Amino acid sequence: MSKKLVRFDWAIKRLLRNKANFVVLEGFLSELLFDDIKIEQILESEGNQETDDDKFNRVDILTQNSKNELIIIEIQNTYEIDYFHRMAYGVSKSISEHHTLGNKYSEVKKVISINIVYFDLGHGQDYIYRGKTDFKGLHQNDILELSKKQKQTFSKEEVYEIFPEYYILKVNQFNDIAKDTLDEWIYFLKNSEVKDSFNAKGLKEANEVLDIMRLPADDQYGYNRYMDSLSLKASEIFSLQSEAEYKVREDEKIEIAKNLIIIGLNDEIISKSTGLTIEKIQELRNETEN
Repeated sequence: MSKKLVRFDWAIKRLLRNKANFVVLEGFLSELLFDDIKIEQILESEGNQETDDDKFNRVDILTQNSKNELIIIEIQNTYEIDYFHRMAYGVSKSISEHHTLGNKYSEVKKVISINIVYFDLGHGQDYIYRGKTDFKGLHQNDILELSKKQKQTFSKEEVYEIFPEYYILKVNQFNDIAKDTLDEWIYFLKNSEVKDSFNAKGLKEANEVLDIMRLPADDQYGYNRYMDSLSLKASEIFSLQSEAEYKVREDEKIEIAKNLIIIGLNDEIISKSTGLTIEKIQELRNETEN
């Protein structure tokens, strides 16, 4: 049996910033990055700020791990056509804010940007994407490597390890069939449930920490208000989309009616063909004839 847990985005804002609960985030990051991730601290980020405009639409958290890398986890609930651009901006901003002027460029921190999106971002069939930087020769088709000296100096094996990395988790595209421990985390992110059979790192702790029934009364109230706000936001978006679609259909009908007027059909036939009222057609006829 599985029980309903609080959503991951709300948990990041309220529960997972507590050092005692780092094990949940560490488990998620370890499964996604195929590494044993230890969080050293939670750094200040936009997600720490309680602003009315943004707090229900997206959540982000900035962490620093034991390798001195910066990890951004951002959760976006609603569609943004320029979300790729914001990913690039967020990484650039983190790099610049956490590099002291005058320090060597070799001290620029590696940034890993993890983006959990609840909408269809871009065009692709998978539900987990990874982006990294490689330099490929235009003539020899080879991949540019670090020199032996660079490997020793920077403790890196590959060039891409220096540059930012991006992960995109298109949660709603997951088919709910967990084939491995990373899928178990995706299942949780989509459904806010942990099945008894799941063994992924951090999920056992999540099953305890994120239990709605164990929350203090104030947190339960805050969580319910958050969920209500997400529902309201979804309804607003649906209404706007419906109005836009209706306007497109109406515009198409009007264009068809104008063409039928030009070829000489009478108002009754045009009304039956388009669904427009006789009064609207007469109005369009006056416009066309004038």
